[in-house]
Amino acid sequence: MAAALCAAAMGLGTLCGGRRIIQKTAVEMVQIDKSQGAAADLASAGALLVLSFMGLPVSTTHTKTAALVGCSAARSSKSLRLPIAGQMLTAWLLTFPLCGLLAWLLTRLFLALA
Repeated sequence: MAAALCAAAMGLGTLCGGRRIIQKTAVEMVQIDKSQGAAADLASAGALLVLSFMGLPVSTTHTKTAALVGCSAARSSKSLRLPIAGQMLTAWLLTFPLCGLLAWLLTRLFLALA
């Protein structure tokens, strides 16, 4: 039941914000062609396979975005828009501590109410 609720929440999140994320990542941040897209897909799949085999938690979004950045940078330094990549990196770095803090606060609240 919990897995189904989690999957539904993730699907709803993608439905609501997916287009904006794809636009920001694949159009505004990088400029790649089809062969670079294929290279990014292969690199992302390879990283996911190896890291999953090692038992490490890995994000498909992070691997795909990093692969797109690598492909774009390999083509030309001008094809990667660093301010947008910097915004994404900042968001990733803030996600872990902010989610941890929010979870801690909510847990304390729920324990106090129980």
